[in-house]
Amino acid sequence: MRKRDHNVFTNAASLLICGLLAGVVVAAAAFPAVAMSGLAAKAGAETFGALPKELTVARAPQISYLLANDGKTPLATMYDENRRDVKLADISPYMQKAIIAAEDHDFYKHNGVDVNGVARAFVNNQSGTNSQQGASTLTMQYVRLAIAYSATHPADVVAATEDTSARKIREMRLALQVDKEFSKDEILTRYLNLASFGNGAYGIFAASQVYFGKSPKNLKIEEAALLAGMVKAPTTNDPTTRSGYPLALDRRNYVIDNMVKTKAITQQEADAAKATKLVVKDKRTPNGCVATNQKDWGFFCDYFYRWWLSQETFGSTTYDRERRLKSGGYTITTTLDVQAQNGADRAVRRNLGVNSKAARMVAAIEPGTGRVRALSVNRNFKIDDPKKPQNKLSSDPKKAKKKIRGNYPNTVNPLLSGGQGITGYQAGSTFKMFTMVAALEKGIPLAYQINSPPVFKSEYIVEQNSPAACPGTHFYCPKNASASMAGVHNMWTAFGSSVNTYFVPLEQQVGAENVIKAAQKLGITFRSSDDARRATKEGGANQWGAFTLGVSQTTPLELANAYATLAADGKYCEPIPVQQIKDPEGNKLDVANPRCEQRISTEVARAAVDAARCPVGDRSSVSKCSGATARNVRGIVGKPVAGKSGTTDSEKTSSLVAMTKQFAVAGIMADPDWAQTNQQMGHDTATGINPAVYETLRDAMKGKPGVEFTPPNGKIINGDQRSIPNVKCQSVDGARGKLKEAGFSVVVSDNKIASECPAGTVAGTSPNGRTIKGGVVTIEVSSGGGSTPNQGGNTPGGPGGPGGPPPGNN
Repeated sequence: MRKRDHNVFTNAASLLICGLLAGVVVAAAAFPAVAMSGLAAKAGAETFGALPKELTVARAPQISYLLANDGKTPLATMYDENRRDVKLADISPYMQKAIIAAEDHDFYKHNGVDVNGVARAFVNNQSGTNSQQGASTLTMQYVRLAIAYSATHPADVVAATEDTSARKIREMRLALQVDKEFSKDEILTRYLNLASFGNGAYGIFAASQVYFGKSPKNLKIEEAALLAGMVKAPTTNDPTTRSGYPLALDRRNYVIDNMVKTKAITQQEADAAKATKLVVKDKRTPNGCVATNQKDWGFFCDYFYRWWLSQETFGSTTYDRERRLKSGGYTITTTLDVQAQNGADRAVRRNLGVNSKAARMVAAIEPGTGRVRALSVNRNFKIDDPKKPQNKLSSDPKKAKKKIRGNYPNTVNPLLSGGQGITGYQAGSTFKMFTMVAALEKGIPLAYQINSPPVFKSEYIVEQNSPAACPGTHFYCPKNASASMAGVHNMWTAFGSSVNTYFVPLEQQVGAENVIKAAQKLGITFRSSDDARRATKEGGANQWGAFTLGVSQTTPLELANAYATLAADGKYCEPIPVQQIKDPEGNKLDVANPRCEQRISTEVARAAVDAARCPVGDRSSVSKCSGATARNVRGIVGKPVAGKSGTTDSEKTSSLVAMTKQFAVAGIMADPDWAQTNQQMGHDTATGINPAVYETLRDAMKGKPGVEFTPPNGKIINGDQRSIPNVKCQSVDGARGKLKEAGFSVVVSDNKIASECPAGTVAGTSPNGRTIKGGVVTIEVSSGGGSTPNQGGNTPGGPGGPGGPPPGNN
């Protein structure tokens, strides 16, 4: 603190006079007859000297600002009191002079207490002939405000503002000390930053914004005078009300006249200022996520708000954390990417309005940092007014019967990130990724082949005769969406065409519990109590055969981050909505730093991404893709891309993940009010989930270079290679035995081919020469005819036409 030089005699005299006046004031209040006695003066001087000399000053609540990731675009403001401290240099000189003219002409002359003013006010108030006068200097007013803001108990706030002689005396004692500790300019700055100006504006910065929409540095004479005139009675002199407007005008003119008396302005300037029409904006500063700069950004803002409340760095309780956010004066640069967010907002609402029961939800996240770039859903982020509700009755018949309203068109529920009763949605075949990752971690290569039948009888036990069981058994019996999908597949072709009867046997081979662990490592949580139980050993994780088909619930944000982890070469980063937080002094908080760790090996992640290029119409770097469930994504995004689509039974939900090296975008379409909806959620239709995802990714990538995914290498591609025995022209049974003995899985083709070998014998194998250990070898049966048998050829690419499988198996 900067100290000013004071004359010792002047200070001593001030203390003595104030002590004497204090005794008179106290005596006058209690015993008017002895108010002027020497006894009263002596007692007052002793009491005054015993009062506290130090003023504890706590920082007054400050408004916090949320910005987009460019550090410029406003996102939202949050506050308990709309206040932002500014330096005196950033306050118009007219404002400085106006407040002195309005409240304390001798501010720069006295030592915190205007002794003459106190005496004059006492004589006037005791005479009973005139109206009551006050003698509070700006310094004393500052002391009063500082005590109130530093109070730790409501009673202290009352004591700081009640109209008593004791309060006045304490203010005088502390004001003298404050005047010694701070320069006059510092006191003036502190006062202007603390004072209330009405309409939720605290401090001169907020007042300038609310009433004039400008910085306090740019206040004109008439504007400064208006604000200076409001501090005495901000409610009475409120220029935004019909009754307050004329009073505010009179008070403004009074201040302008006083500015002439204090020689702050000339009479000519005063006349011009008073002739200026009083125009105020009455623009209250928006507060909270229901009042974001762009109305569609509320869901991102709410995600940030919930994240903040979960961070122990900001306090031990959620109450403490909320108070710190709304009073700490932080400048928070969030991770919201304006380009990506606006693209998502357009995409989720295109052809599907806010009144749709189906919620189109999209989340975008940056691989390698966890920074959440966009969150959007075709809903209004708004609290539905219970007195005038806009929301329709719930789509769930049971809830509708009870007159319970749904989440559309208005909601503030965290549909995209989960919480507050939102446990997520089934994401279908996007979960096949976790089975592939678990298999790759076990050393099973991308080229691993499985002969995928139309229906697969697994070893997983389900309820006897349930729809998922093989007829007459209790064994889980998944099937494909189309019989044509049966055949020999590897990971590229099975993932590209989304072959159920490849991934369930693969899950069975690596262990369902290991697939669940892979999902958890990639960030999938189990918010549903049923899912959380099933994911444990006690809950039968090893029997969760349908897990690979996406029957567990997740959120768009979790799903996007799981795939982003793979795009980042296996580096998992906790989703985070901030990239920089500065306190009022400009210090950066470490809490905004990315929180990452390597959870999947680099080679496994690269291999999984390589296979994930197939479903979205891109080309694997090491193998030819066959089949694509969302073939047009690559062409629309126009950059190297990977991902996967997914659908649940009866299309109750639909989903798509599409990612580049810079963005992972996941979308889920569902009915948040009724999981068992009778509505079908589409994919690549005008109202489906696919356009919402690939248009978001396309718009997010505009102006950004396409970056190639790093291809895998080594054994993770083809595994251990083994020579295939030559069984040409041998009997089928003999060939089968020989191939099995060599460690291969054997399939006999139903289609016979012409060859030089006798009909019914082996014409050749596919593949021939070499293939992976344990791989599938198909025996091709000869029909005779003398042609050279096919000993060449590659492993079949697998079924699945140009458009991929029909809906329901994506």
